[in-house]
Amino acid sequence: DEINRNFGDKVEIQPRFCSVFGDTARKMDTAWGAKGGYDGFREHLSEAARGFPEAPLHPGIWSTARPASSLGPHLILKAIQLAAGTGEIDPRVFERAATLMRRAFFEAARDIALEAVQHDVAIHAGADMTIVARYLADGRAHAALASDYKDADAMGVAGSPTFILNAGRQKLFGNVGYRIIEANIEELLAAPRPDQASWC
Repeated sequence: DEINRNFGDKVEIQPRFCSVFGDTARKMDTAWGAKGGYDGFREHLSEAARGFPEAPLHPGIWSTARPASSLGPHLILKAIQLAAGTGEIDPRVFERAATLMRRAFFEAARDIALEAVQHDVAIHAGADMTIVARYLADGRAHAALASDYKDADAMGVAGSPTFILNAGRQKLFGNVGYRIIEANIEELLAAPRPDQASWC
């Protein structure tokens, strides 16, 4: 949002998906099993979110709902994104759907792995589910999501958020403040030649 406000059409953001919670139970067991599992991860998130009042977190996150996988939400969002790319759906619908999907989980602690929740979010975002269903039924959304996951692996994307800039030459990952992102963008806009080194 801040990038869009400050740079407008000078910067194009191309959202992609990576698999961080493809198998939630396995991730929790391997990464957080010795650190309190779901409860330990919830405490970690709550602590991290305290410094960001603009990103509210439901106190029951990972307690009242434990989505089994991020694959389903990614898939329906990819279908919407593809339909937006062809002009069948307004591009703003994809942005709204992505935002509402995050809010459904992080702010409302809804189980976004459930198809019914995904459809509810998509409809509230303004998506035409008949169009979305076509992209799911014929495999186009699956193929595009598989490509996103493969590209993420190839670029060494370890989690979200990750910003890939300058045709893959720069990568900003994790808890990076906006001013760092802004400095990188400003440097690229000032010296857009790909053969020129960036100061960031």
